[in-house]
Amino acid sequence: MGHRGDGIADTPAGLVYVPFTLPGEIVSADPVASHPDRRQLVAIDEPSPDRVAPISPYFGSCGGCALQQWGLAKQQEWKRQKLIEALAHVGLRPEVAPTVDAHGEGRRRVVLHARRRGDRVEVGFAAARSHEIVSIDHCPILALAMSGAIPAAWAIAEAIDSNRPLDIQITATDVGLDIDVRGSGQLSATQMAAVATLTEAHKLARVTRHGELVAQRAQPVVTMGPAQVSLPPGTFLQATTAGEETLARFVLAHVGKAKTVADLFCGVGPFALRLARTARVTAADNDQGALDALKRAAASTRGLKPVSTIQRDLFRQPFGATELKSFEVVVFDPPRQGAQAQAHELAKSAVRIVVAVSCDTETFARDAKILADGGYRLEAVTPIDQFRYSPHVEIVAKFVR
Repeated sequence: MGHRGDGIADTPAGLVYVPFTLPGEIVSADPVASHPDRRQLVAIDEPSPDRVAPISPYFGSCGGCALQQWGLAKQQEWKRQKLIEALAHVGLRPEVAPTVDAHGEGRRRVVLHARRRGDRVEVGFAAARSHEIVSIDHCPILALAMSGAIPAAWAIAEAIDSNRPLDIQITATDVGLDIDVRGSGQLSATQMAAVATLTEAHKLARVTRHGELVAQRAQPVVTMGPAQVSLPPGTFLQATTAGEETLARFVLAHVGKAKTVADLFCGVGPFALRLARTARVTAADNDQGALDALKRAAASTRGLKPVSTIQRDLFRQPFGATELKSFEVVVFDPPRQGAQAQAHELAKSAVRIVVAVSCDTETFARDAKILADGGYRLEAVTPIDQFRYSPHVEIVAKFVR
């Protein structure tokens, strides 16, 4: 199984990749003209005993999932093995814990795509490795709180009726769905009125266009540990509620009784707001809107230690070794590209414990190697599976100097 979830066959012509297949299977597949190392699955001639029935009728055409044909236990062990191999590639061989399932009730956020096709609008997910849209009317990996998301996206796309491709980001909040539409261009008064009417009809919390308010019934909020966070439009959240809670549980356990903690790439504060129950927290991120939301949530939550926020591009201006002296523990949770610059500064620092959260095995391994070369020991590492049926996996790890 390849790292992107495609089966790999070793042929006389070299390695070829066949999506929706499993190790050990014999399949029939056709060439893909534009990709000589890829094949299109035609038939499963001899299935693997690990093959299961997909849960979605769109699986195989929709590009949202890659692994619905594989039993969950096998998926999770494969994700653990991917992490083991990535670490071994950089010379690190720690004991990697079993994968922790964190799918919970399902995804609480989604990006749907809308495209005009002649006289009709299509709304759904992109086909695998394609810009074609697979129209959908339901998605079984979404949480119950997202049950109105797809009908709302269809209604908004039809009301805007744009010739431009639309991306419709939908997030489930405590008070309803929060929707941010991108790609539409400026909306006319007629379009604004139509979207406002839909906001009421579909009981949406808020609709924005590129972050600008179009209509709102309620301020979207989510509960994070002890706090209520008012969300900026289109803000980042972990894909599942269970994923956020699981990662936070491991982060808090690894931080332990530390009294001064830096939370880098903090977002709206899923770790900072929980850490602040027992520690003074300095939270840094490049997104001022996220920091403002975190600051308001901390100020309105009783019983928290002080939380200070700093806007900073941690890729270009990481916390230096001297600045890091005041922290017992540093937590970082960067985007997929990792925290290479920050890891180099941590490697030069005297910080006792570093807690790393990542959504990419290869950039995590690279950053882990930097910390290890700087004198840190990778004491604990756990894969967290909140991206069920996809090749992605979250990681949480503890490094001790």
